Amino acid sequence: MLNGSGPELDGHRPRGRARQRAYLVAAAREGDQVQFGELRELLRTAGVAGVGELVQRREHPHPNSYLGPGKLEQLKNSLGEADANLVACDDELSPRQERNLESALGVPVIDRTAVILDIFASHAHTAEGKLQVELAQLEYNLARMRGLWSHLERLGGGIGTRGPGETQIETDRRLARDRIAALKRRLDRVHSNRSVMRAERERAHLPQVALAGYTNAGKSTLLNALTGAAVPVGDRLFHTLDPTTRVLRTGGRDYLLTDTVGFIRKLPHQLVDAFGATLEETRLADLILHVADASVPEDQLATMTAAVEDTLLEIGAVDAPRVLVLAKADQLGEQRRSELVRRRPDAVLVSAHTGEGLDVLCDRIQAEFARTLRRVELLVPYGDGGRLAELHALAGDLEREDTADGVRVRARVPASLVHRYAPFMLSTRPSS
Repeated sequence: MLNGSGPELDGHRPRGRARQRAYLVAAAREGDQVQFGELRELLRTAGVAGVGELVQRREHPHPNSYLGPGKLEQLKNSLGEADANLVACDDELSPRQERNLESALGVPVIDRTAVILDIFASHAHTAEGKLQVELAQLEYNLARMRGLWSHLERLGGGIGTRGPGETQIETDRRLARDRIAALKRRLDRVHSNRSVMRAERERAHLPQVALAGYTNAGKSTLLNALTGAAVPVGDRLFHTLDPTTRVLRTGGRDYLLTDTVGFIRKLPHQLVDAFGATLEETRLADLILHVADASVPEDQLATMTAAVEDTLLEIGAVDAPRVLVLAKADQLGEQRRSELVRRRPDAVLVSAHTGEGLDVLCDRIQAEFARTLRRVELLVPYGDGGRLAELHALAGDLEREDTADGVRVRARVPASLVHRYAPFMLSTRPSS
């Protein structure tokens, strides 16, 4: 938990009076909507209770203290009234803003990035996930190390009198940089291993489908419902960090369905960089299922889908076709259903719990890939059994006829792979 002092949790809710009680703060332009609900949920996931909110309207956050002097004084008075012992800002603070806020308020100050990193740290279970989180935390904290030793800086000053404060800062920075370099080398090796596994999957030529979406939108639950997997799920943000790939069989064909880390508004760039190898599973997919929580209000849904599209753009996942999947349909009333159908006619409405829409989604996946298929007629020699097995895995249902010269095969294969079967080709034409 944050600062190592989070409360004991029971169903992710603090029991009794939370040890850490945060006052939520944001600086926004006039007219911009401020939604503290997400920051509250992040804090709840980290075991921190929200006890108050304050918004300052200004064109840009104050460069030195995030809030202006007047709002800063107002916040200081409000902290005592709310019995808050922590301030949480809905933006990433600069090291200077963070230090000045803590000095003025007399309580610890955390920003949105620190909360998200804390959650990732508590939810990382695999070796790769822990490496990625540690790298993101070190890169975030590197610029903030100066404040950790400010109490020692007074011990030295001037030529020939450099004190231990400066020495300790430089030592810590050097150690942090060395550790960052070591983590990047280890993650490069992990990336190489992942590339080998991905190459093995690609040799099977199975279509790759990625589940992408806002955190807690229901991606893992949908993966379980579609494939019969048993990926752990939970009603909390960033419950799943590690990518999971399972086989989805539909329409006589196998597809590889991958679930990976969820996105969020203002996803820290440190995490995007550190989780690059993991997010690459999404970038290299043939089809992206953008899973969104249909049960949230329309303005929140629009914000969430925009945040996901922004992150997909940031990681370079721009070429793969998309299908918008509106999950949690079992939580909708008739009016909301009608509104969603009218606003997003191309989306697929599903419920992983009741099974509603899953068949429609599978049909949609098949239809998306059918657009890339070409119908071929091949004559494969009897001695080339491996190529026949490959065609069965690749094309699913196919027609075959044993002849004197070999096996005559009629199938539909991806256009990008038609060249592999050129030596056996009798005819080819677009799939109908």
